[in-house]
Amino acid sequence: MQEISTNVVIQFPSEFVLITKLEFEELKQHELTGTYWSMKDLERRTNKKHDWIKEHILYPERHRKVLDIEYGGFAFYPKSKGQTWSFHASRMAEFLDKNFQAIFLES
Repeated sequence: MQEISTNVVIQFPSEFVLITKLEFEELKQHELTGTYWSMKDLERRTNKKHDWIKEHILYPERHRKVLDIEYGGFAFYPKSKGQTWSFHASRMAEFLDKNFQAIFLES
């Protein structure tokens, strides 16, 4: 069997960078760091309307005990008119990922 070897030079435009898959995953993981979601953000992320989100995710007691900041969670539940929902984005995303089956099977 014969073997041929060659060197190839590939040029990337200066606005591109080449990183490892591990670095890419770490960047993706940190993209939500320091970010808060509103109810509208949560609607976009879940592709569900706020009524469904409240009924199936936010108000069931089993989830509220984990989510509500009053219980040490990462979601602010409005207490009076004019206040808005607020969610710690990275922790909420993690909660949604970990509880996907429970949320949809119990719907």
